Amino acid sequence: MELENRWLRETYVDLLLEYAQKDERLVLVEADLMLAAGTKRFAEKYPERTFDVGIAEANMIGVAAGMAAMGKIPFTHTFTPFSTRRVCDQVTLSVAYAKLNVKMMGSDPGVTAELNGGTHMSMEDVAIMRNIPGMTVFEPTDSAQLKKAFPQIMYHDGPVYIRLLRRNAVRIFEDDCEFQLGKGIVLKTGRDVTLVASGIMVAETMEAGRLLNEKGIDAEIINIHTVKPLDTELLLESARKTGAVVTAENHTVINGLGSAVADCLSEHFPVPLQKVGVKDHFGEVGLTEFLKEKYGLKARNIVEAAEKAIAMKDGRGSNAEQKSDC
Repeated sequence: MELENRWLRETYVDLLLEYAQKDERLVLVEADLMLAAGTKRFAEKYPERTFDVGIAEANMIGVAAGMAAMGKIPFTHTFTPFSTRRVCDQVTLSVAYAKLNVKMMGSDPGVTAELNGGTHMSMEDVAIMRNIPGMTVFEPTDSAQLKKAFPQIMYHDGPVYIRLLRRNAVRIFEDDCEFQLGKGIVLKTGRDVTLVASGIMVAETMEAGRLLNEKGIDAEIINIHTVKPLDTELLLESARKTGAVVTAENHTVINGLGSAVADCLSEHFPVPLQKVGVKDHFGEVGLTEFLKEKYGLKARNIVEAAEKAIAMKDGRGSNAEQKSDC
């Protein structure tokens, strides 16, 4: 697996420009982060469709909601904590309660905020947005997936939160990949354990699958790019086959992907589940690889979780023996 040669934000801006040319309803609402997002290219091409409200994120959401109410398709952008924590009430009432088509991009999710540190490192943005009725929560893995998702997001009837890595993504998908918003993708079939991952954790999970294979463990690997609505049908089908599940996310283990999967399984087909993610902790300054090590977001952590889940399935372990993360 190799890094893509372009930052994911460049693909995002390319898509904004492409679809703005096709549909004059597309507008961009910014909160003084056009340099970080790379959206100055959009502002130069479409100055009359670019609105920078300054460092006033709640106002950004209110402006976008007003535009959506008048028939526009606004895309908003800021860092993940300011796209979610800071504007939660405006998103809930002005956008979701009003059933408006605002598309909200939060960049630098989780540990990828790096040197911006704990104040800019949201470990709970999915948890916040997942709780809002009618919200779609999407995290692309690479440029190919983002390209396929973009028109579906733009023309989806309702609000969408896009959790976007700014820098180079690890290439997972080919440009001609089949993709549907809300439907997970099986990256590898297996029989012993199901590994479910999103975002930057997909690459770590693929490596974990390779390491497990060396141990004689056949893992099924699923990319859940849309945390809400969750592809419960695919998850249940896989869980019935393998009997054990591990989730991996660049996010807190509380109320994110892991919790969404746990909700699904506990209600419909309970099996042993282990969650790999940030354990109830704030972020801090550090490069992504250092932070992945610190918070247990590496392939070996997924391998350990898979072995625990399989042991529980086989009766060699129990939930009571596992330290609670909640």
